[in-house]
Amino acid sequence: MEKHLKIKNAIAGLLLLASLAGSGAVLYQLRQAEQANHALRTGGEISNEDYAMQRKFAEAYFQGASKNYKHAVQNYSQLLESMDKKGNASPELRAQIYFNIGNNLFRSGLVRMVNSDGSLQDDAKYAYAQAIVAYEQALKQNPAQAEAKFNLSLLHAVIPGNMQIGKREQTAMELSNLPIGLP
Repeated sequence: MEKHLKIKNAIAGLLLLASLAGSGAVLYQLRQAEQANHALRTGGEISNEDYAMQRKFAEAYFQGASKNYKHAVQNYSQLLESMDKKGNASPELRAQIYFNIGNNLFRSGLVRMVNSDGSLQDDAKYAYAQAIVAYEQALKQNPAQAEAKFNLSLLHAVIPGNMQIGKREQTAMELSNLPIGLP
C-alpha cells in the first residue's frame, strides 16, 4: 500500500511540475503579446521577431497616418507578398490589407486632386484607379466587408464617369500583384 502511495505521489508531483512549466510558458507568451500590443498602442516599435507581421502592419499603418501614402502602400504590398510566400493569410486579413491599400491610394489621390483648370491630375487619376482595384480585391477576399463596399461606392461618386487614365511608366506605387477587376 505504501508503495502505491509513493508512485501516486510521484505521478502527481510530475503532473504538478508539468502544469507549472506549461503555465510559465503561457505567461511568457502573454507577456510578449502584451509588450507588442503596448508598442502598437503607443506607436512604438515591436522588437520581438515573433511578431514580424504585426510590426510590418503597424509600420505601414503609421506611415499612412503620417501621410506617407507611397511607403504605406509599399509596406502593405510587401506584407501581402510575405504572407503569400508563407501561405498563412486568412481571406479576412488579406481583405483588410487590400482595404488599407485602397484607403492610402484614395487619400493619395485626394492630396493631388485637381489642376488649375479644374481637371483631375494624372497622378490622382492613377491613384484612384489603383484604389478601385484594391477595394475590388478586398471585396473578392471578403464580400461582406461593408467598409470596402462603402469606400468603393464613394470613390465611384468622386471620380468623373468619363475619366481616362493615360499610360504611365510603372512606379513604386503601382500594385503589380493586383489583377484588374473581379473575375
